[in-house]
Amino acid sequence: MMEMSNKLKKVDRSKLSDRVHSELSSLLISGQLSPGDMFSLRGLADTLGTSAMPVREAVGRLVAERALEILPNRAIRVPLMTVSRFLELRTIRIELEGLATARAAVNRSQKQLTRMQDIQMQFEVARKAREPNGKAAVRLNKNLHFCVYGAAGMPILFDMIEALWLQIGPVLNYDLAVNSERLVNRQAHIHHKNMVDGIKMKQPESARAALVADLMSASELIIQKDVLSPG
Repeated sequence: MMEMSNKLKKVDRSKLSDRVHSELSSLLISGQLSPGDMFSLRGLADTLGTSAMPVREAVGRLVAERALEILPNRAIRVPLMTVSRFLELRTIRIELEGLATARAAVNRSQKQLTRMQDIQMQFEVARKAREPNGKAAVRLNKNLHFCVYGAAGMPILFDMIEALWLQIGPVLNYDLAVNSERLVNRQAHIHHKNMVDGIKMKQPESARAALVADLMSASELIIQKDVLSPG
């Protein structure tokens, strides 16, 4: 079973189920969990300092959202990612995240643009380290993308994208954390820079094209590495 104590923080007693759901969602979306990671209901409850009931409720919601699964032995697992599911998620992400990126180029504020540029620079620092910091890159990649999607000013679309990332987030470990290829050859940084530049210049199609290029280059690398399950 996976050791979760160094990744989760204790939560208050109020609205425990929602807060446990939020904690687990954050780990999934940010790529801090990987496909196949397993843990137990009791282990989660002990780590969070709460009873099993709110954890069971939160896990049930994440199972319904296809972000977690419960195995016959009652262990909780981050689902394995099949090739067909991965490609379907990629197709949907291109449409929804592409729309959000294009709208961000029109609707972003100066404050939001400055935040994007700051995260982009942090990503470049992680890339330039003597040993590229893949874990930091995964976190910054998520922060940049969601900063862009938030700037679209479309909360329903944002929630839909977040639901997709519950499923796709763990696979990002295969891109930037496990493999540093896209960091070393600057592919990810170039696509990010082009996306932010398009948003800065208020060029929706340019920003969207950079976003699509980023998703495609990441997905092609993951498929080439043969880390997905058949199907």
